[in-house]
Amino acid sequence: MVKISLCMIVKNEEEVLRQCLDSVKGICDEIIIVDTGSTDKTKELAGEYTKKVIDFEWIDDFSAARNFAFQQATSPYILWLDADDILQEENQKNSKS
Repeated sequence: MVKISLCMIVKNEEEVLRQCLDSVKGICDEIIIVDTGSTDKTKELAGEYTKKVIDFEWIDDFSAARNFAFQQATSPYILWLDADDILQEENQKNSKS
């Protein structure tokens, strides 16, 4: 079976993060959240879904943060989502077949 790591970069996403993570929680084998300086409850919320909530100092370089997130992944496949993305129910079912 294919193993998938979800990698995300977040900052102050408490309003939308739960909906995103709920849409993929049964699909991904691991969830990696890289936080670039949240001051809200984003990290606490992410911690409800994974132990891999990692701080990354923002250096004004999106690719550096993304590559850092990818380096944390242990699965052969990586799913990349923004915090406001949602995997629709129809696609959730397709990914389990």
